[in-house]
Amino acid sequence: MRFTKLLVVPVVALGLLLPACSSNSDVSVGCDVLGGANDINPKDPSEVQDGGNLRLSLGSLPANYNALHIDGNEAEAAGMLRWMMPRAFTTNSAGEPSVNKDYFTNVELTGENPQQVTYTIRPEAVWSDGTPITWEDIRSEADALNTQNPDFRIAISNGFDRVEKVERGVDDKQAVLTFKSNYAEWKGQFAGNSFLFPKSATENPEAFNNSLLEGLPITAGPFLIQSIDKGQNRITLARNPLWWGDKPKLDTVTYLVLDDSARVQALQNNEIDAVGLGTIDELQTASESPGVVIRCAPGYQFSHVTFNGAEGAILSDPALRLAIGKGIDRQEVADAIQNGVVDNPEPLNNHVYLKGQDGYQDNSAVVAYDPDKARQELDDLGWKLNGNVREKDGRKLDVRLITSQTNTGEDIAKIIQGDLGEIGVNVIIEAKPSQGYFDDVIIPGNFDLGLWSWVGDPFPLSGLPQIYYLNPDDKQGNYGRVGSPEINALIEQDIAELDPQKAIEIANEIDKKVFAIGHSLPLMQSPGNVGVRDSLANYGATGLASYDYTKIGFLK
Repeated sequence: MRFTKLLVVPVVALGLLLPACSSNSDVSVGCDVLGGANDINPKDPSEVQDGGNLRLSLGSLPANYNALHIDGNEAEAAGMLRWMMPRAFTTNSAGEPSVNKDYFTNVELTGENPQQVTYTIRPEAVWSDGTPITWEDIRSEADALNTQNPDFRIAISNGFDRVEKVERGVDDKQAVLTFKSNYAEWKGQFAGNSFLFPKSATENPEAFNNSLLEGLPITAGPFLIQSIDKGQNRITLARNPLWWGDKPKLDTVTYLVLDDSARVQALQNNEIDAVGLGTIDELQTASESPGVVIRCAPGYQFSHVTFNGAEGAILSDPALRLAIGKGIDRQEVADAIQNGVVDNPEPLNNHVYLKGQDGYQDNSAVVAYDPDKARQELDDLGWKLNGNVREKDGRKLDVRLITSQTNTGEDIAKIIQGDLGEIGVNVIIEAKPSQGYFDDVIIPGNFDLGLWSWVGDPFPLSGLPQIYYLNPDDKQGNYGRVGSPEINALIEQDIAELDPQKAIEIANEIDKKVFAIGHSLPLMQSPGNVGVRDSLANYGATGLASYDYTKIGFLK
């Protein structure tokens, strides 16, 4: 399933994974297993016109264009960066990685004791300012992410905390990474949701934290940022004149900032060319819109509710978190949000793997919905009913549930509010705008319960230290500050395990303990549905595959 780097996105329209389907007034539903399919209207470049502008949307302008930074760790921003930034591997429709030949002639494991990985950079590869991409860019990023200097506000170490050194190879176009301890998912270090940045953006904490706050001046893909118009909330990408690969079909790509509630209407009004869909109403609206088709494929996104267990927080007691977890009917949430979108709505019951993926199993028994047991456990913890709300030592059991200002997020929040009200927990819903949702609210821990989604990629284990490892000095993506030394130790063991089946077994032990400590409750997997302009080729629902950004365009 998912994550070399887990990316955050406010809860928008979410449901289960769907297969390819066509646009008509009767929205078809049903699920394929994860992997093996995508739905992008594949066409030979000869059938695609030269030129044109692809119009897409963002929930907000990026808080930081450095996707390695904790404030830049957002899914939509990463989607935009993929047009412009180097990655070492691409994936096919089954999620199988292969070397990205646009940037590297080879990336290979060249030693096992100690582990060594050698990156050979394509000779023509240059940054958009003309500077060659060299081993020093790789070394600089590895040093920034190795966790040795906490002044680098990283989103994830991505295995670089296990790298002992990065050395120049046969020339400046080759880097050799030597590991001090094994790292199983070394292919994901500059792949999936992780990018290679120029050393000017990673060489010191000031550059890493602040140099990309207002934009991305240096890129190395088929496109670059042409303009950022804060007044119009618009970002325009244009062809990179120094791009050495196949000439892109599109002239420009324009990202317009839109609220979630406005995106489907913008597609219907021919103001944008593609948008994710999740609710039955959105599917119906898009399918009835002239010139729009529905493309569907399994993806990497899931929603969840995270508990804030930081010291001093009202939910700092893991027993209290577990009792509250038993009071949330996740099946009810799935039914309410996915009804009509999938055949059989079901909650997600694993933090590491998605349903249909090798390794997935239901580890959620410890938080199975049982309101009577929840009431008993709350009583035993000293939280006694006083009217409709429980109290302990004069403190009411009031919890703030933070969600984004989206229809789906607010609907989920209301269901949780109703469920927990039945067991004497007073839920106060606070809907926040997408702009600043993570920087100002979630990352600082300004919540008791938080709703958002994680978006990952084909490297499932390397997200474990980002989200479930507890390090008080480097929280990365563990925004609820919940964990244990035992979980930490298992994560260390798992990401060093080179046997895939053993790694799966350990990952599921981690998952059981993550449930048992009341870290978070997975809710639902994403539908992978996209409403797309019917004239658009090589774009839509990629599933587990990578786009070829040079082939995307409009049919002749």
